[in-house]
Amino acid sequence: MTEAIRIHNTGGPEVMSWEAVSLAAPGPGEALVRHRYVGVNFIDIYHRRGVYKLPLPSGLGSEAAGVVEAVGPGVSELRVGDRVACATGPVGAYAEARVLPAERLVRLPDDIDDRTAACIMLKGLTAQYLLLQTTRVEAGDTIVVHAAAGGVGQIACQWAKHLGATVVGTVGSDEKAALARANGCDHVIVYTREDIVECVRQITGGHGVRVVYDGVGKDTFAGSLDCLQPRGLLVAFGQSSGLVPPFDITALGVKGSLYLTRPTLSTYAATPEALRRMAGDLFRVVRSGAVRIQTPLQFPLREAAAAHAAIEARRTTGSVVLVA
Repeated sequence: MTEAIRIHNTGGPEVMSWEAVSLAAPGPGEALVRHRYVGVNFIDIYHRRGVYKLPLPSGLGSEAAGVVEAVGPGVSELRVGDRVACATGPVGAYAEARVLPAERLVRLPDDIDDRTAACIMLKGLTAQYLLLQTTRVEAGDTIVVHAAAGGVGQIACQWAKHLGATVVGTVGSDEKAALARANGCDHVIVYTREDIVECVRQITGGHGVRVVYDGVGKDTFAGSLDCLQPRGLLVAFGQSSGLVPPFDITALGVKGSLYLTRPTLSTYAATPEALRRMAGDLFRVVRSGAVRIQTPLQFPLREAAAAHAAIEARRTTGSVVLVA
């Protein structure tokens, strides 16, 4: 037996409960991992609310770091005692320990500690595919990153700056603006008092930017399109403010033959080889110091509901982890 956060219904943080759950021995291709830190991400809130459907009852969370305690038949790439991290499912990381496919685990290098790993796996792998695969950001590009002081935003802005881009970040307060500047943003727009589109047009001399990275969704989608130069790309990778309503795709043509994509980490990291290659890129930029990781806000694992409440109230910046 072990203990874990479970939900039996969708709703607010109050639907999360701390329960004893049975833990089977790892089967073929599986590993048993004892968690040390668990990452909290907005997709966990989508699952809890029912925006993304899970079969109930269910666990929550996909990101964690810990130690392999046992491996099942056929597992050769991992050994008992290996430090590992995961971020690409299956759901259920809000647990003291769990069994999951070994191919979804990444062995951690000695110079990436467990807490850092639990901060960067999902957010950092997301930044990797956004900047290097969905489109490749290069020196001379000007890009917009919404929620620049958030978990993905902080990593993506630093990484994009490392690649030579001019980074325009949007945030909701002066406190978050200072944090965004410290994490690679050349320009910061405080959207609560400034018009994002107008500011981007001023920054770019009226040309617009090549790429907008939008993890906010409903509140920013229309403005994001208007920030783009002709044939620019809107990467809509999340919807923390709500789902984007249906729209007429002819608007993409009217606004300059724009491109729109809705990528997911699960697609880009679908194979073990892709997952490990992406993790290698991430570990290298963290190890080099090009991407610095802010000390996360910590909660005990059993108090995951309080962590969700803090995120939903926009009281957090950067990463949030649960201590197992």
